Amino acid sequence: MTGRTHELKVDKTTIGRLEDNTFQIAEPSVSSHHCEVLLKGNDVLIRDLNSTNGTFINGDKITESPLKPGQILRLGQIEMRLETDSAAPTGGTPAPAPVKKQVDTTTMAMTRGVKLNELDSATRPAGFDAAGKGFSKKTNKVNRIIITVGVILGVVILGLLLFAFTRL
Repeated sequence: MTGRTHELKVDKTTIGRLEDNTFQIAEPSVSSHHCEVLLKGNDVLIRDLNSTNGTFINGDKITESPLKPGQILRLGQIEMRLETDSAAPTGGTPAPAPVKKQVDTTTMAMTRGVKLNELDSATRPAGFDAAGKGFSKKTNKVNRIIITVGVILGVVILGLLLFAFTRL
């Protein structure tokens, strides 16, 4: 995935794990609808969409912030760098340079339509978690307690029924 780019052509680009995003990143640490990139003239604005793992620019967590060329945007385990083309057409009024996201050799990015088998062959950064498998699943202690109590009650009721039938 290193070296891949995604050109920002529309005013609003959504980024996330699901296919309905403009820029899909099928990586477990990226939320289903992680953030959106808004083009405001020559400025690029990043807005977090209440993502689970947060949106960061140069290591600082943001909810909404401008992204400048050369800065690193991190979504979960994925890092991207904003770059602009500096070449302007000759003659007339210079057009604004197209804005692209590109990664350097230490970061990863994916363009829309990446296949799942391409993700499996990617190198993951070391130390993301203890097992190197990304974020661990969230646990819900209340559900665990309810299930445990339900199993115990079921065993007690079953035992009482067996005891009652053996008395008859």
